[in-house]
Amino acid sequence: MAADTSDVTAGFGQVSRTAGRVFRALLLAATLFGIVFVTILLLYVANDAIQPLTADPGWHLTFFLTLVVPTAGVGAFVYRRSQAAFQTGMLALGFVAVALLFSGGAAMLFIDIVRPLTWLAVVVALAVPAAIAVGVTAYDQRLPFLARFGVTTAAFYLSLFGLPGPLGTVASWLSQLGLPIPLGATLGSVRLVPSVVDVVSGVPVAPAPWLMLVATVGGPIGVVAGHAVARDRGRRARVAASSAFLAVVAVAGVVGPAVGVTPVPAVVVAAVGVVPPAAYAADVAVNAPRERVGLAVPATVIVGSLVGAGIVSVVGLAGPQSWVDWAFLTSAHSTNAESAGFYPSIGGSILLMLSVAVLAFPVGVGAAIYLEEYAPDNWLTRVIDVNISNLAGVPSVVYGLLGFGLFVTHLNRPAGTVLIGGATLGLLILPIIIISAREAIRSVPEAQRAASDGMGATKWQTVRNVVLPRSFSGILTGTILALGRAIGETAPLIMIGAPTIKFSLPTQVSETVTAMPLQVYAWSSLYATPDFYTKVVPAGVVVLVTVLLAMNSVAIVLRNKYQSHD
Repeated sequence: MAADTSDVTAGFGQVSRTAGRVFRALLLAATLFGIVFVTILLLYVANDAIQPLTADPGWHLTFFLTLVVPTAGVGAFVYRRSQAAFQTGMLALGFVAVALLFSGGAAMLFIDIVRPLTWLAVVVALAVPAAIAVGVTAYDQRLPFLARFGVTTAAFYLSLFGLPGPLGTVASWLSQLGLPIPLGATLGSVRLVPSVVDVVSGVPVAPAPWLMLVATVGGPIGVVAGHAVARDRGRRARVAASSAFLAVVAVAGVVGPAVGVTPVPAVVVAAVGVVPPAAYAADVAVNAPRERVGLAVPATVIVGSLVGAGIVSVVGLAGPQSWVDWAFLTSAHSTNAESAGFYPSIGGSILLMLSVAVLAFPVGVGAAIYLEEYAPDNWLTRVIDVNISNLAGVPSVVYGLLGFGLFVTHLNRPAGTVLIGGATLGLLILPIIIISAREAIRSVPEAQRAASDGMGATKWQTVRNVVLPRSFSGILTGTILALGRAIGETAPLIMIGAPTIKFSLPTQVSETVTAMPLQVYAWSSLYATPDFYTKVVPAGVVVLVTVLLAMNSVAIVLRNKYQSHD
């Protein structure tokens, strides 16, 4: 007897199970088509950039026996024993790759862009007002909120910028627009009160640069890592774990020169690329006994890679003639494809993303909090909602025209600088951050707000202690994905006059900057020789996509982590 494939439901008419199955199959087919198509495209580009078939057959055989076979065997064993352990192992493996990638970018900042002494000055300039803010907060019952907010804001401003600082620059801009502001044109160059940054940067005697980084970079990361590993084992255990991670960073600065790495990058790579994955592995080993077997997967990959590299080096087997190599990542542009490098563009993209995050994140999240928690429901807020949604779909070239007209033409700022590029890209992703942050805030159950109000909390206390912690994962995820869009934009940077080719990294926000998409565009248009178009351009695309995937993976991990704690 044939199975019944349809029935009649009140209010819906004839309901067919066959139609549902067909619809589900079509959705699956569309999904697989998109994934397969994108995968084929990426493999095609990666093949041109890495050229794996140019390696000796023995090279492939060596890594197949030392890396692929052991990893497949260990992975299958772990997966059969526990899927949760297998997921933990894969997460640890991805953590190692992403951490090492980010450590390279951080090392680039401290080698060629930011002096360690300047970084130390900024850290001290942030620590001083933070201590003042903590002290002011201790008088919560004595000072009103506006007084505490004003004191804290003034402390941060004076510590970072001095007086007048940016206020003088803003006054100069306003005076250039024709507004009657006395002394507006000269306030920007007058420093009535020096900032803490200026005071610390001007000290005649300072520790070694790598020791500054051990204290200011390795110290905070070591403390966080130690608390993550020994969070439930008492204060002594947390101090011991933090000290151990800090010792790893310090030892890297001492041992680095012995293996051909200068102390500054050795310390940064150890602090950013080694300590976080090691802390995650130690956390799993100590606090998750059922999942610790999953750590065998990344251990097998690391050991297999090192053994394979040692064998091919001893035997003398030639690897792939990849265009994505150390010279490509650390060299500047050249008219010769063999010597072309991506270094200034990588550093420029990092500076632009830092500027975008600093400028867009506070404004976007603040606007989202106000619109969701404080703004009344009237015609003005509805108009603002519609305009924000429309601005999220405006083509990026329009934001480039806006940035050029506002910052370059009207404010008379130099074209193509780090600050102007960051501000323009910040305007581009600002609506996206606002929309994603509002959705995350809106997802917080109303019952939790009501419970906080019922306990006598003020509106601000409810937002700070209930709404923001619960919505932080969504806010952070939306922000990182928005930064992922900004890092691949080319049109806004072209419109504000950013150079497509630059041979050095900028050391100030007022210097011109290029970015990875601009460099790839120049290679594919201005230098469209066969070698550039079929080899160098794919290499640049591989690097750009790798950075983009790393950023998106961080967003996914953070979202899953915070959602698991909800």
